Amino acid sequence: MTSAKQDVPSWVAQLSSPPPAKARIPGIPDPLGYPSSQSQTASGKVSPKQKDPKNQPRKQPTPEEMDTLKLKKAWETALAPAKSLPMTAFMMYMSGNSLQIFSIMMVFMAFKNPLMGLLNVNAAFTRFESESNRDKMLQVKMAYVAMQVLALAVGVWKINAMGLLPTTRSDWLAWEHLREPLERAVPAL
Repeated sequence: MTSAKQDVPSWVAQLSSPPPAKARIPGIPDPLGYPSSQSQTASGKVSPKQKDPKNQPRKQPTPEEMDTLKLKKAWETALAPAKSLPMTAFMMYMSGNSLQIFSIMMVFMAFKNPLMGLLNVNAAFTRFESESNRDKMLQVKMAYVAMQVLALAVGVWKINAMGLLPTTRSDWLAWEHLREPLERAVPAL
């Protein structure tokens, strides 16, 4: 039988009899949520260390606190499109004004994301809305719409820079009538 014990790999032997726990270093507290094994006595009673307010479970927030928290999160959602505007504008500037696949895709995304955001305004804020904060949510939704319109303005700026907006007189020449000259000049020989 002693030969059978010697044939067992060391890791199998360590699994069956794990090493003893390391001694706790005094002065270094346990991390939050990981109380030491010394905090519970052998009889199962809770030691005085666990009665510390840091180790107590969190109390449930009141409805007023929940409304305040929901309103803060709603404002974060409303202002999120503005946080991506500088990067979007920089990427559009760097993509150039020529008609290439990359610049066309950038313009498509510059219009698609704000339009989808404008269509889904109510869906974006349903999880934050309650009966008590409905009037405050109207302000948040208006700010969200303003941020989406600002993102659309960046897309319009890019289209204008690419020359795709008909803003000059030459863009409308097909609808203009040919001018009749009042005089004709003929060069002399």
